[in-house]
Amino acid sequence: MTHLATTGRAVRLLTRIAGLSLCLVIGLGAIPAAQAAPAYAAYLDLPAVNGDGAGGGGLNPELPLDESVLVAAVEQARADGVSPRRYATLLHQYWLVVATRNAAIDLAAWDPAQGVRANERTFNLVYVNYLRLTTQHPEFYWAGLAGIAGGSFASGFFDMSDVGVVLDVPGIHQLGNAVADLLRGTPPELVRELPADLHLLAAEGSRLSAADVTWYQTRLMIMQKHIFTDLVPMHEAYVALGIRGIDEMYEAGVLDDDIHTAWQSIAAGTHDGYIDALIRMTDREQNRVIADQWDETSAGRAPIGRVLTYVSTIAGKPAVPGVRAPGVFAPATVRANIGGRTLALRTPLPDFNWADRDTRWTYITGDLVPRHIDMELNPALAPAVLGESFWHKLARGRLIPRLPELIADLTSQWQLVE
Repeated sequence: MTHLATTGRAVRLLTRIAGLSLCLVIGLGAIPAAQAAPAYAAYLDLPAVNGDGAGGGGLNPELPLDESVLVAAVEQARADGVSPRRYATLLHQYWLVVATRNAAIDLAAWDPAQGVRANERTFNLVYVNYLRLTTQHPEFYWAGLAGIAGGSFASGFFDMSDVGVVLDVPGIHQLGNAVADLLRGTPPELVRELPADLHLLAAEGSRLSAADVTWYQTRLMIMQKHIFTDLVPMHEAYVALGIRGIDEMYEAGVLDDDIHTAWQSIAAGTHDGYIDALIRMTDREQNRVIADQWDETSAGRAPIGRVLTYVSTIAGKPAVPGVRAPGVFAPATVRANIGGRTLALRTPLPDFNWADRDTRWTYITGDLVPRHIDMELNPALAPAVLGESFWHKLARGRLIPRLPELIADLTSQWQLVE
């Protein structure tokens, strides 16, 4: 009996333990499993540390360059109601990757610090892509201006490359020497009144080195990437999603009020709207995106930065029909009293340096943008100019083949008049 009672108590105890275990299991089963962090969590609140184009790759090394990963993260963040401000750099990176894919550019390898040879193909493809955008979307007036003026800019880039390889060929040395010779034959009273940049070209042009040219090319490539990184992704967002894509970038803080208004002007679908957007985008490009970088370039390797930016101004006639060369738009003209007579010296050299904000903007708004608007509003001219191969624009704008003519013009148009 004692044995049976003990056995019964043991059975009842085991039954209770089993019941408690079952309740515990059921209870634990009711507790939700720990939720995995969303895919976008690691990409929130990241700064755009490479937004200025100085480094290789995208906006932040912690962000992927895989388009499928980026779009999945953006879509999940949207679906979860995350504030666009928190995924701003992720969103910008996504549209940058879309932009470089459409431009056939390898974003991972796009690094201005790697030099001309490594970036030559990309440098050209940037301008090819501007022309692609404007021919596919004629309302994108700014892309058209960037593509046409960019052809001229790229031509100067390759001229610098030529001079950098062989400095004893006709090039910046020859140009500087020609100006120095003209100064020696000019009354000193007038020479003293000429712009400082012109004096620098005469004094320092013949001392330019290959290292100086390489440095300048890198500066140009950084600015080019900065402009692309800032302005092209918003174009791709608009192409893909319309004004909704622009609104998201605006809500994220990637775009400011002014550029948001520019896109609203484009969406209005009128020529006046397209012109408004052209001016606002050009202002953003020149006066906010790269203004500081031009200042730094002008001041760099003193005084060589000023010499090189001034040479770019002399050579930089944008290929927009009707645009005047900087030296024709604003020639350096000075006056002085010499022996009781007031004499004037007229030169074909520009009275400003492209690196300087105010005078650059005066030229852009006084000649370049108005002539581009004229072209865009001409139904016969616009398709012909915008549809021309970038490579034809590039070859036609090279400075080296034009140098003898430029120096001949310089000599013949350097005139003393009463």
